Amino acid sequence: MNHQNVWQSYRKVSTITAPPGQLVLMLFDGAIRFCNQALAGFEHDDPLEYNQTINNNILRAQNILNELNQSLDLQQGGELARTLRQLYDYMDRRLTESNLTKTQEGLKETIMRLGTLRGAWSEMLTQLGSSDTEHSSANSLCACV
Repeated sequence: MNHQNVWQSYRKVSTITAPPGQLVLMLFDGAIRFCNQALAGFEHDDPLEYNQTINNNILRAQNILNELNQSLDLQQGGELARTLRQLYDYMDRRLTESNLTKTQEGLKETIMRLGTLRGAWSEMLTQLGSSDTEHSSANSLCACV
């Protein structure tokens, strides 16, 4: 088995067995990774490779943003869920703009915003994960957001 297959198997098992809070963190990581890969596409000299790398990776990042957005429970999540929905929609628009105009600004802004959200989410999991009661609180928050 080659290293790529081992890595894919590990990621699949990690995704299946991860608690809800960790899954959200993994989604943030994936969106950031795809945005960075799209930025790397600007380095390509070949026009086809340039366009495909940027487009495909932006679309992947947008799919993750869509998944995060669709998982929001606006009833239970209240103002936080509504604010996140607006933010996810905004980042999606910025990525679309970057894809259509082949400019980096929207990508860079989205990476910055996703990094901030990822850091806050990670900190929340760390703080809430210290006891079983707090762990169930984290899972409840994940159900809302």
